[in-house]
Amino acid sequence: MHIWVDADACPGVIKEILFRAAQRTKIMTTLIANQMLRVPPSPHIRSLQVPAGFDVADNRIVREVQPGDLVITADIPLAAQIVERNAHALNPRGEFYTRENISERLTMRNFMEELRASGVDISGPAAFSQSDRQAFAAQLDRFLASRKAD
Repeated sequence: MHIWVDADACPGVIKEILFRAAQRTKIMTTLIANQMLRVPPSPHIRSLQVPAGFDVADNRIVREVQPGDLVITADIPLAAQIVERNAHALNPRGEFYTRENISERLTMRNFMEELRASGVDISGPAAFSQSDRQAFAAQLDRFLASRKAD
């Protein structure tokens, strides 16, 4: 198993949780972004910089991901592609995207995008909170423990 991180918009506290998890579990963790990222020196953590451009990092993740891998992303279209490839997608707020919920999430995302495009003023997501961080850490720990048991 490999952990892939859509790192351009991933909160720093989530990256820190992932760094600790990679060290503890010795699972290779790769952060992909269109900017240079600093990661701790570790044989289990690396960063890949891709050229700037629309969906370049997402496309790289989709090319690299294998069934059973875990991808950390808040990007719903990327999550849909990951789920389609039989991998796991977890957002930084601790919610897994699954075959059962990804269509609904895509529909809602597209609806909100249409509203914004038509000029409707809608607020974005709530600020990232301590409870979001805790939810992510708990879900990640449960997921990694379940993979260890397999």
